Amino acid sequence: MRTWAMSEVARDPLYRRHRYPAEIIAHAVWLYFRFPLSLRMVEDMLASRGIIVTHQTIRSWAEKFGRHFAREIKRRSAGCLGDKWHLDECVVAINGKKQWLWRAVDQDGFVLEVLVQSRRNAKAAKRLMRKLLKAQGRTPRVMITDKLRSYDAARRDLMPGVEHRSHKGLNNRAENSHQPTRRRERTMKRFKSARQLQRFVSIHDPIANLFHFPRNTLSSAQHQDLRNAAMQIWSKIACVAAA
Repeated sequence: MRTWAMSEVARDPLYRRHRYPAEIIAHAVWLYFRFPLSLRMVEDMLASRGIIVTHQTIRSWAEKFGRHFAREIKRRSAGCLGDKWHLDECVVAINGKKQWLWRAVDQDGFVLEVLVQSRRNAKAAKRLMRKLLKAQGRTPRVMITDKLRSYDAARRDLMPGVEHRSHKGLNNRAENSHQPTRRRERTMKRFKSARQLQRFVSIHDPIANLFHFPRNTLSSAQHQDLRNAAMQIWSKIACVAAA
C-alpha cells in the first residue's frame, strides 16, 4: 500500500502554490486519465489512503496538470510514431446534438491526433489532416479510412501523392480507438459540451499512448519492462520521484 507524508512540500515550480505534495497530485491525475474512473471514484481511492481531497480539486488538477503532462508526452513522441495513418470519425451526442469525434491512429494503435467537430464533411476532414501534418511534420506512407468520401477530397488537396486505401474492413484499428472514449462517456454519464470532450481527449489520448503496449505480442517479462519504463517516463514528466 502506497502512502504519502502530508508534510512534504512540492519543490518543483510546476506545483508552486499547491499545498498537496507533487506525488499526490500526479497520482490523482494518473488515476483519472489512465483508468475509466469518475472524479468521485478517484476521490474515494485517495481517501482510502488517508488523503482527503474533493472531487472538484481533482478536476482542477486534471485540467491544469493533465494538459502539461500530455504536452510533454507529445513532445517526446514527436517523429517517433508510425507512417501508416488510420483515420475515423464517430458520433457523440451532447445535449441532444451530434458532434463528431475525428481521430487518427498509426499502425500500432498510437493516437496521432483527435479533434471534435460539429460537421462530417470534407472541410472537417481537411482540418484534421492539417493538424496531423503540422503535428507529425511529414506525410504518411499510406492513409486508411472507411468509405466516407470526405477523406479522399481532403487528401487530394493536402496530400495528393499519398496512397489512400478506403475500405471499412481495413480500418478496425481506428474504429477500436474510440472505445476508451465510449467507456469514459458512460462513466461520466455523457459529456456536457464539445469543449469538455475536446479537453478530455486531448489529455487522455497522449497519456494512453504512454501506457499502450501490444500485450498479445509480448511476454509477461517484456510487458513488465515496458510498463516500468513508462512509469519512469511518467515520473520524469510529473517531476516526482520514481516509485
